[in-house]
Amino acid sequence: MHCVSIKPGLDCTFMTKKGCSFNGGKCRPVVESCEGCDRILTNGEGRYCNSFPDPAIKWRRGTCNLATHVKSGNGKGQAEANKINPLKASKRSARR
Repeated sequence: MHCVSIKPGLDCTFMTKKGCSFNGGKCRPVVESCEGCDRILTNGEGRYCNSFPDPAIKWRRGTCNLATHVKSGNGKGQAEANKINPLKASKRSARR
């Protein structure tokens, strides 16, 4: 159904015939960590996330998985990427 409270005209999974079924009956405004994200929707009442009703929950345990402004790595840090296997290193030095 389409939202009628905070984001009028947008499709919302929490909207029912009785109104917004999200905790508290409406979406929460974005938090400071959301600044720069492409999913921010600005309307007369404030700034809200277009994808999730409570952005603070998404940022509670690290980065938001919906954030478009945060670059995710390949899972390896710089130290792990440059780590050399000690066995291979000893064989290389023995060849010389």
